[in-house]
Amino acid sequence: MSAHRPGQVVVITGASGGIGRATAQAFAARGAKVALLARGETGLAGAAHDVEEAGGQALQVPTDMADPDQVDAAAARTEQEFGPIDVWVNVAFTSVFGQFTDITAEEYKRVTEVNYLGYVYGTMAALTRMQPRDSGTIVQVGSALAYRGIPLQTAYCGSKHAIQGFHEALRCELLHNKSNIHTTMVQMPAVNTPQFDWVLNKLPKPAQPVPPIYQPEVAARAVLYAADHPHRREYWVGGSTMGTLIANALAPGLLDRYLAKTGFASQQDDRPSPEDHPTNLWHPADGKDGHDYTAHGSFDTRSTHRSPQLWASQHHGALAAAAAAAAGSLTAAAVALRVRR
Repeated sequence: MSAHRPGQVVVITGASGGIGRATAQAFAARGAKVALLARGETGLAGAAHDVEEAGGQALQVPTDMADPDQVDAAAARTEQEFGPIDVWVNVAFTSVFGQFTDITAEEYKRVTEVNYLGYVYGTMAALTRMQPRDSGTIVQVGSALAYRGIPLQTAYCGSKHAIQGFHEALRCELLHNKSNIHTTMVQMPAVNTPQFDWVLNKLPKPAQPVPPIYQPEVAARAVLYAADHPHRREYWVGGSTMGTLIANALAPGLLDRYLAKTGFASQQDDRPSPEDHPTNLWHPADGKDGHDYTAHGSFDTRSTHRSPQLWASQHHGALAAAAAAAAGSLTAAAVALRVRR
């Protein structure tokens, strides 16, 4: 299990914005040393400031996760400056919103290289350094879309499905080898991140997350808990994630038809599309001369800071004990009533 202690060395990919940035702040609040990996220099500088303000130490490492040499060099630099890596968190991703027939082969390749192979390269770099010590934790930040594909996000859904399969296979190997290195995955709901402000959008209207929308701090709390309790194969965040995965397991064909009917409108906003909308597919929107997008996107007024389902996911034992106690009480009451009769 990952040690929760001051000075813990944590690597976070995609740390310049969204879930990655919120997670960096959460680890920093515990006194961690946080290596921040992302392409955008402006966003990295802002994330480093957040980490130091929260009480941690920050290391900015400009990295394109689609380049395995850059990823391995980032891991080497982290251990050189901070020491052995305790936790590696894969978050970095990019995407294209649009129908499959509107996405080019080059765009598909780029999304897959960043989202899927970026996780593979990050995991390789982490395991290479963790295996000699037989210690460490890798957290893969996933999505409900790792199980359930939705329209207009074929590239993203395909990459998340690939990560899910990769995670399961790797976990089996670690269990077979009785390794003390653990990998776990956190399946996220719709989150208010800057991705909707910088994603390559081929839709007639601006892209938006499918409600309900959660703030990135909810996701960050889930990542921290998973890092501290990595023996579980995965965690679900948000009632919408739970509902989607259960519905997909029970009636996937019916869900296909439902999403075909509702999935187009629910992912498009009525706001006017800005003429200077940035895209981060090929170049970071928060690059050297870019804007610092922070952890939050444009949907603060529509997002929630709470997830009762997340609490329930983290307290299965307590809920099971409570359910057993309630069942016992009901049984005792029924017996007593029968005796009186």
